[in-house]
Amino acid sequence: MNLGSALNIAQRSLSNTSTQTTVVSQNVANAENPNYARRSTHLEYDSLAGSQIASIQRTTDSVLYRQSIASIASADAQSTLVAGLDQLKTIFGTNDYELSPAVIAGQLRDNLSAYAAKPNEPTLAETAVASAQDLALSLRSSTESVQQVRAEMDVDIEAQIAQLNDMLARFKTINDEIVQDSYGNTDVNNYLDERDTLVKEISSIIEVRPVTRSGNDMVLYTMDGTTLFEKTPRSVTFTKTPAYDANTTGNPIYVDGVPLEAGSGSNSSAGGSLQAMLQIRDDIAPMLQGQLDEIARGVITLFAEQDQSGGGGADLPGLFTWTSGTIPAAGTRVDGIASSIVVNPAVLSSQGGDPTMLRDGGINGAAYVYNTTSAASYSERLDGLVTSMDEPIAFDATSLLGASKGLINFAADSLGWLELTRSDATSSLETKEAYAAEIERTFSNATGVSIDEEMSLLLTLEQSYKAATRIISVVDELLQTLLSAVR
Repeated sequence: MNLGSALNIAQRSLSNTSTQTTVVSQNVANAENPNYARRSTHLEYDSLAGSQIASIQRTTDSVLYRQSIASIASADAQSTLVAGLDQLKTIFGTNDYELSPAVIAGQLRDNLSAYAAKPNEPTLAETAVASAQDLALSLRSSTESVQQVRAEMDVDIEAQIAQLNDMLARFKTINDEIVQDSYGNTDVNNYLDERDTLVKEISSIIEVRPVTRSGNDMVLYTMDGTTLFEKTPRSVTFTKTPAYDANTTGNPIYVDGVPLEAGSGSNSSAGGSLQAMLQIRDDIAPMLQGQLDEIARGVITLFAEQDQSGGGGADLPGLFTWTSGTIPAAGTRVDGIASSIVVNPAVLSSQGGDPTMLRDGGINGAAYVYNTTSAASYSERLDGLVTSMDEPIAFDATSLLGASKGLINFAADSLGWLELTRSDATSSLETKEAYAAEIERTFSNATGVSIDEEMSLLLTLEQSYKAATRIISVVDELLQTLLSAVR
């Protein structure tokens, strides 16, 4: 090797060391940035010029990256589900569920029992009727609140889709820049960091499966295979429903014309918040509403009056009535009945009614009078009502609480269903969040920056720098010697 070659190699080494030091400094500066992937230099050897930096590479792990995306989507979906269940729980008051139909129906039964023990006490009649009004109000207000939760889900869905479409527009800008610069041999590592971060944010709304093609071009698919992005964003559309009632079906979310499926189960299958919100709106809230409707139907049926004259008249609503003014068919849910249940005005003293009709019957006329002798001590009708609230009646099996059980038990089981679903969902959230955190930690360890490693590399680079400067110094001395000899 001649002196010129040695000098060139030393100069190249200094240049390499300078670039490597810059890369290490950048790594150290971003050590606390969770969205930064560690950079490293790739050297190639040239027999004439020595080693030279061919490229600056970004540390990646495609398997862990995909797992990270999936875990984020799953945890965010579960978090959305738990938040929705918590919101539904608050409809019924605090942990004692003091505003729930189950608790108030129990109070009505107790007040009826007290009235049956002293049927000649007008104040006890008023108290029982007041409890009936509380129960009807609970059913109506609970229905209204459940439908409000569904309407709020629509508002949130609309906002999330607007955010998603904005993200996809940003994704296109970044992806186009990456593809263009990749073919132009320009460093795209910062853009790749930004794009990977954006994919994680998108997956928190709708889980995606990224596929990287030539030129670092990325395509995004939903988990059912629908294209979300390929060169350009695909349309994500949704039409909000202005108001909900028990008979309203919410509009679907369309991704490139394909409806997005809702999540299912307390350990939700949803990936991203959109599927979880659809699950609350279209599955959990309607199920709770159906249970409220069954409680209302059962109450109206239990307190119905039967024809006592032997004339074969139809059973008619007694203490409780609703819009139709009829007795619903046994064991068949009537959607929305809970929204219109009221106490019959015939027993409301505030509307000129007589509360003692609860004891005597006759709300529907003389043929429906039970206390035909007008005895003040008559309690048979009241005793029958108290007993009936615990006796099995037919319920719609689609309500998931059993086809035959007492009204009080059914109402309590409705609360139990909600609380069990919420408890299971919360437990699943803890598991999914722990898994997401562990995947993120593992991914960070694999692709992130270790200060210890960078400091160790700096020491190595320092030695390389000293060696290169020493070679240059020796070459300089040799050249000086040669020049002196020539003179």
